[in-house]
Amino acid sequence: MIGRFLANGKIYEGRFELKGDRLVFDSLELPIECVKFLPPVSPTKIIAVGLNYVDHAEELGMPIPEEPIIFIKPPSAVIGDRDPILIPSLSKRVDYEGELAVVIARRCRSVPKEKAKDFILGYTCFNDVTARDLQARDGQWTRAKSFDTFAPIGPYIVELEDLSKLRIETRVNGEVKQRSNTSNMIFDVFSLVEFISSIMTLEAGDVIATGTPAGVGMLKSKDLVEVEIEKIGVLRNPVIDYSEKL
Repeated sequence: MIGRFLANGKIYEGRFELKGDRLVFDSLELPIECVKFLPPVSPTKIIAVGLNYVDHAEELGMPIPEEPIIFIKPPSAVIGDRDPILIPSLSKRVDYEGELAVVIARRCRSVPKEKAKDFILGYTCFNDVTARDLQARDGQWTRAKSFDTFAPIGPYIVELEDLSKLRIETRVNGEVKQRSNTSNMIFDVFSLVEFISSIMTLEAGDVIATGTPAGVGMLKSKDLVEVEIEKIGVLRNPVIDYSEKL
């Protein structure tokens, strides 16, 4: 596992192990409850993919796209595990979208699909938080996707060989809202790296959010939203109104 965490008033970064309820980093061993996971990367950009699960396309009654639909989320939206998602006063409907995220290992451009694995550091959980009413009003997605705290990521990065059949689940207050499998992806991870890198240079730490399955829905203040991906972990974030933060 790769990540960043706060413990004993210090920030640690790098590879670590989880052994039961303890975290082991070099010679340091800590109870997991004493660790605060920080966002595992500081991306220059987050490239997100829309409509990339068959079940989500069916849910919306939309045709399967012929090529990936991509948009950008700003790095200022990034928060980590257990950090609060803030509902902005401008929006009356903020939705969760649980996703698998790809973290880029090093600078790359025009990467062929068969070599994409060489440029991937690992994988983590992501929540593509969206102001759905503003998305509908604007007719494009920038404002709806870009508020501060609208890109929860983490809790850490995991290196995996096989991504073809990972269970992905989103829960709100313990109730399952999304349950699918990466086998339902329309464009797989390596195809996405190829497509996106043919358009823009990807930098080390950049994130590709690979799309959400069926079951997206609304968040409200006091909710706890969890995105869990098999073999990776659970990303947890409480939800509060922005006015409550002031």
